[in-house]
Amino acid sequence: MIRLTGLVACLCAASPAFAGKIFVSNEKGNDITVLDSESFEVLTSFPGGQRPRGITASPDGKRLYVCASDDNLVRVFDTETYEELPTLPSGPDPELFILHPSGNPLYIANEDDNIVTVVDVETRTVLAEVPVGVEPEGMGISPDGKFVVNTSETTNMAHFIDTESFEIVQNVLVDQRPRFAQFTADGSRLLVSSEIGGTVSVIDPANGQIEKKITFEVPGVLPEALQPVGVRVTKDGSKAYVALGPANRVAVVDGTSWEVTDYLLVGQRVWQLAFSPDEKYLFTTNGNSNDISVIDVAADEVIQSVQVGEQPWGVVVVD
Repeated sequence: MIRLTGLVACLCAASPAFAGKIFVSNEKGNDITVLDSESFEVLTSFPGGQRPRGITASPDGKRLYVCASDDNLVRVFDTETYEELPTLPSGPDPELFILHPSGNPLYIANEDDNIVTVVDVETRTVLAEVPVGVEPEGMGISPDGKFVVNTSETTNMAHFIDTESFEIVQNVLVDQRPRFAQFTADGSRLLVSSEIGGTVSVIDPANGQIEKKITFEVPGVLPEALQPVGVRVTKDGSKAYVALGPANRVAVVDGTSWEVTDYLLVGQRVWQLAFSPDEKYLFTTNGNSNDISVIDVAADEVIQSVQVGEQPWGVVVVD
């Protein structure tokens, strides 16, 4: 018995620690790059469909969902083997999507049809089609799963959709071309980025009131290049990060005052952002330089860039 216990201990000690994976959707390359989340080394790549953009994973980390925009569907992959699983219906031109906190259903923005499609990921059936504004893009969901928010680029609104009735219960007018919606972890605030308006609206979801509009100013960068797109907020709510597109910067924002405290220089045409599960790192996709930047969250410092595929757009980290 003692020798068996010792053998088990020896085998456990010899086994390498499991590292997570970073999945990056490459819009022009039509593939997915996979990186090790600790070493940041590229592990492999695999086909992701035509014009893959939005990307997310199931809560258990076993399935990867990819908006294949030009295929008009959502492709699904095994995160361990990279084998393609049965696809999900999506409606035309899926751009971004968000999973319910439980992992089902999936809420998809269909830009060409001006609808949000709700899909059961287990039965692969459409549960509802919710008419929204013109050119829906961003998708966010409250932590309690009661409301999903869609941003419509041309209507310039954030639409609050009840996840039980699939009815719009509130519309909030924001600045021009809203691209992304992100709730704080406690659900008390919603951040909506407006790409052409150059602002991020901080909204109280309870009443739809805009409490603050975050603005940006970088010396030597033209105001029209400051185009907010991807947004992420730390779990403790202390900081928010905003990707500023062609400004090649990520803004660091204080989560209490909503004032910008720093600008981090990243790659060219930064699109989307994703934290590592422990929030030690923040990863950015840089569409024109074909790389990702790695940000040390504690230090607010860019520590590395890694080449991926052609025009990286979306990113998700699987633990």
